[in-house]
Amino acid sequence: MVSRAADRLLIVVSVLEGRCFPKRPKHVLIVEARLDGEQLATDPVEHTDQPEFATELAWELDRKALHQHRLQRTPIKLQCFALDPVSSAKENIGYIVLDLRAAHEKKQAPKWYPLLSNKYPKFKPEIQIGVALEADSKALVEDFKAKEAPPREGKILTHFPGLDPKSIVPVLNEEEGYHQIGPAEYCRDHFVLSVTIAFATQLEQLVPSTMKLPDRQPEFFFYYSLLGNDVTNEPFTDLINPNFEPERASVRIRSTVEILHVYFCAQSKLQIHLCCGDHSLGSTEVPLSGLLRKGNVAIDQHPVAIEGPFVLVPPNRAKQKLSQMPLDLAPTVGVSVVLQRESLTTQAATEPKQPQDKVVSPVSGKAAESQQQRSQNVSSQPDKCSSKEDVATESEVESLKLEKGTKPRKGGLVGGCPQEVNKQPFEELSALKLQGKTKSPPLDLQNPTDSGPVAISQPNPVGVSTSSEPVSAQKIVIPAASHHFCFSIDLRSIRSLEVGFPINCMLRYSYPFFGSAAPIMTSPPVEVRKNMEVFLPKSYCAFDFATIPHQLQDTFFRLPLLVELWHKDKTAKDLLLGVARLQLSNVLASEKTRFLGGNGEQCWRQTCNETVGFIATQGSGSRVAELSYAITLEDYGLVKVQEVIVSDSSQLKKKEMVHMQALAEEWKKRDREREALVKKKVAEYNVLEEQLQKTLRDLDKRERQLFSAESELQRVKKELQAEHERNLQVLQDSVRRAREECAHQLEIEKSKIKQLEEDKLRLHQQLYEAENKYKTLEKEFQQYKEQQSSKPEIQLQSEINLLALEKVELERKLESATKSKLHYKQQWTRALKELARLKQREQENAMAHLKKQQQELEHMRLRYLAAEEKELGKTDRQELEDIRNELNRLKQQEERKKLQDARDNSGDRVDSLHSRKLNENTDDYLSRLIEERDTLLRTGVYNHEDHIVSELDRQIREAIAKRNITI
Repeated sequence: MVSRAADRLLIVVSVLEGRCFPKRPKHVLIVEARLDGEQLATDPVEHTDQPEFATELAWELDRKALHQHRLQRTPIKLQCFALDPVSSAKENIGYIVLDLRAAHEKKQAPKWYPLLSNKYPKFKPEIQIGVALEADSKALVEDFKAKEAPPREGKILTHFPGLDPKSIVPVLNEEEGYHQIGPAEYCRDHFVLSVTIAFATQLEQLVPSTMKLPDRQPEFFFYYSLLGNDVTNEPFTDLINPNFEPERASVRIRSTVEILHVYFCAQSKLQIHLCCGDHSLGSTEVPLSGLLRKGNVAIDQHPVAIEGPFVLVPPNRAKQKLSQMPLDLAPTVGVSVVLQRESLTTQAATEPKQPQDKVVSPVSGKAAESQQQRSQNVSSQPDKCSSKEDVATESEVESLKLEKGTKPRKGGLVGGCPQEVNKQPFEELSALKLQGKTKSPPLDLQNPTDSGPVAISQPNPVGVSTSSEPVSAQKIVIPAASHHFCFSIDLRSIRSLEVGFPINCMLRYSYPFFGSAAPIMTSPPVEVRKNMEVFLPKSYCAFDFATIPHQLQDTFFRLPLLVELWHKDKTAKDLLLGVARLQLSNVLASEKTRFLGGNGEQCWRQTCNETVGFIATQGSGSRVAELSYAITLEDYGLVKVQEVIVSDSSQLKKKEMVHMQALAEEWKKRDREREALVKKKVAEYNVLEEQLQKTLRDLDKRERQLFSAESELQRVKKELQAEHERNLQVLQDSVRRAREECAHQLEIEKSKIKQLEEDKLRLHQQLYEAENKYKTLEKEFQQYKEQQSSKPEIQLQSEINLLALEKVELERKLESATKSKLHYKQQWTRALKELARLKQREQENAMAHLKKQQQELEHMRLRYLAAEEKELGKTDRQELEDIRNELNRLKQQEERKKLQDARDNSGDRVDSLHSRKLNENTDDYLSRLIEERDTLLRTGVYNHEDHIVSELDRQIREAIAKRNITI
């Protein structure tokens, strides 16, 4: 069994860098990407002219979900915002829409995408973005279960050592137009793999009776994926009689037979789906493992093929537990898968081909166009131009357009037959191609310009080819002033909700001027609450049409676009809350910007971004919400296809016959449809009858089981009834015996109570007699006491008793006083000791305080002596200064004397100079000593009793004495 990890993929969007942005120093740039409602964002970067994002955004999903998204053409929308970090204001400056189908597992070079709805009109910002598919490397924990054995690779590994079969994946070579399967150094052979869908039958069995198809004529088509390329065949509208031309899709492969055998064993099934719009009605699987057998060399001589009818199975058959249909009523599709060497393909190229060839290998635009022209030249003659060939050509062009990733548009222009279409380049076809194939009403021949924009030309009648029309047929010429316009609407967000409850918002609008009166709605509904802004999903729509510019302006000024705000309720009817009026003429007043079209022609674009309010449809007409939207009008210039061929009036009878024949065929067709529906109903009824018979058999069996169970229940009931009666009899006997015993016991108790009553009366009588006797004795005792109290001995005895009591009281008081005295004595002794201790402590404190005072006095004395010594030093210094001045005066006198007696008293002059130098040195030494002593005393650390200060005093006294001796 293939691991589930191989089915997990990552859609990686690489937002690399930007260019042509304006510089906004106070803002940052953020890119938000949204896919299927899940939003991711890049980190904020500086708002410079070339911002560097360098961020990868990834969404995780499996291959089935990716397939569904590709069927639904789900876009990846990137919005670029300018954020002010101070005020947190968020400004939308543009968006980019990426096509999910452009993502492949092979890494491709990133591309530059311009911002749409650009807010900077003077700049053209672009962002470099890359889209790729990557395998999810996250390990998945699986339960223990049996796994399918891998294909035996002994021969492969023998021929190609080091090759891992799991790494064999197709790799596209765009330059040479083939897929490489396996290592390039081993693969030298070229093959062609073709898939042809030839026919289909009983397709109406896939549509249940309860399924509701679209109101318009639905289109059905087959879809499959061939080496990573999505392929669809020509759409058809009749399920009962599907009428489509067989189409063959081919891819070129470069590989070897052995490697292809391993690859087909790994990718063993080709899934083919029958689709209606975005829904799959049924699918089948074509096994590819049987294409190449191990050791089989048949592919060297002729192509190998798997072909035949395959049964289509509804996607919900297993979920609904539906029974299998009979083979003759089962829906089938005829598929042919052919693999052959390219050399055999070139030999068979000269043979006529019945099905249409469709080359699905992605090549360049010119190569695709040449391949398309070659396939059409082989399959049809250039002078035949039928309506079916026209449709087939449009299908091929549409397929090529989807492979190139162009944006689908609603509405558009078609013209001419396939012969004329082939003459125009691919870009012009994609611009003039109609997305849907619905028929429009015939053009007004009298006044073609008043019928609004031209959306599609009238198709040819069934069975009549344009080659049979005479040369003299009339022609309607589209006015030369008609322009090709593209109008796009982007309903971005809704905010400022003024409703008292959250709503499931859905917007709906219609504008028939664009060529379609069908309403356009946003989906799915999004929940909107108060004070929040919600971005709307799938809200972008574009319309292609042709009209005259003044008619466009007149219509835009006269008819606003009405957008309805609906609340979708699952339990009640949808509620219309309000209507917004979008004035489309505002886009005409916006600035025009020039751009190049697909063929290099000059085109013009006008963009308008506004906010409009929804006005309530009921009540006072107040505003219920605000809508932010962007509209863009693109003018591609004059329409190139300007002729529509109309039949001549001489062919009215032929047309009448053709219409009658068409009506007859339509009647037969509907008759066949009714027969097919009856057969389908009969088959359904047969299935229901079988189910009913089975149910009846089950009910009969269940009834028999119930009967046997009921018999058993009756037997058990009888046994329980007998048991109950026996138990009831035993219980009654027990109750009777208990009653008899209770009655006997009651008699005994009554007799006991009677005896007790008699004893009570007797005891009451005895008590009364005892009380009378007690009262009599009490009276006699009182009388006796009164007689005894009158005697003197009794009085003396009473006094003695009183004195004894007083004695006892006095002894007690004496003992208490003695104890108090002893206690007070102990307290007095303790107080004396405490007093002595306090006196001793006070004396010690006093001595310490006295010593401290003495020390302070000594310090004060020393300070006084130091101050006195300082004053004395100042006096000495003054005396020294006076002495110095006197010496200077005497020196000057001596110098004058020496000048006069220089020759006579030279010896005395030398002695005087020596004495003067000695005195000067002594004065300097004395000044230095006095200054050092004063500095030490000023610090407060030293006093006159310190040794260093005493030593300085001694040196000062010696220096003074020495100076006096010298003088």
